[in-house]
Amino acid sequence: MNSESRPKVQFVEVQTEEAGQRIDNFLLKKLKGVPKSHIYKMLRKGEVRVNKGRIKAEYKIKEGDSVRLPPVKTTNTTTEVPVNLNIVQDLENAILYEDKRLIVLNKPHGMAVHGGSGMSFGVIEALRALRPEAPFLELVHRLDRDTSGCLLIAKKRSTLRFLHEQLQKKLMSKQYWALVEGKWPAKLKHIDYPLAKNHLKSGERVVRVTENGKPSLTSFSVVKVFKNFSLVSAEPVTGRTHQIRVHAQQAGHPLVGDPKYGNDEVTEQFKRQGLSGRLFLHAYSLTFKVTPDDKAIKVEAPLPADLQKTLEYLRR
Repeated sequence: MNSESRPKVQFVEVQTEEAGQRIDNFLLKKLKGVPKSHIYKMLRKGEVRVNKGRIKAEYKIKEGDSVRLPPVKTTNTTTEVPVNLNIVQDLENAILYEDKRLIVLNKPHGMAVHGGSGMSFGVIEALRALRPEAPFLELVHRLDRDTSGCLLIAKKRSTLRFLHEQLQKKLMSKQYWALVEGKWPAKLKHIDYPLAKNHLKSGERVVRVTENGKPSLTSFSVVKVFKNFSLVSAEPVTGRTHQIRVHAQQAGHPLVGDPKYGNDEVTEQFKRQGLSGRLFLHAYSLTFKVTPDDKAIKVEAPLPADLQKTLEYLRR
């Protein structure tokens, strides 16, 4: 239930883990429910002040900064996550790697990384409910709802910044197993079709190949060829929405079980074999550094039971 707070001037001090982010993003988190347009208006009018001075939206806050928050109505829209639900409890057992700076989770398929789109909560909200003592938990990257496997969560803002830097510089390796239709040509190792998001009249979001799209590159290698299908390893060098799925489709080898870009007849075939309600796409490996001086960490997520059974079906 939403509860309104009484508007009053607040002064908050920027903590270590909050430092480095833009003031507009900081305000969006602090002033829950306040429209983004209103936050920018407050910044333009000088109602938000840092160390008693006016600042612009792109100002990056520093540890110890004193931020004046004007009297504005906020709403508490936090969804209470029932921690006794099996799906929430299972996340604790799905942790592949953890230290004081980050968590690597083997995300189950069917669970969104965050709430919204008809789901009251996602992985990040569930983790925060499981770890109420953790002052900071943020997603480093995302996985589609129906994709399983390695998902990286930062426990410190400094770690989040460094991991984002690796993503931007393409220094982090993310590898996926995907089952595709047909025999993938061994010579087809790279696909670089530019991609752009589109919205259908129904409101559904799809990604298309278009000349005006963003540059996109995926590396592919063949793991196993079956009679009419191939298991491939895919590494997205860029990180576009649905990138592996659309690149594979455009190459003439759509992913098995893909509701947006796949073949309905093939989906039905595999449903009868137990691959129900998901596509065959699993983030099996993640390689990254936590600090510049650390050795690279490689974390692997085993193939889920339903995907293993699918491969067993193909081996018959």
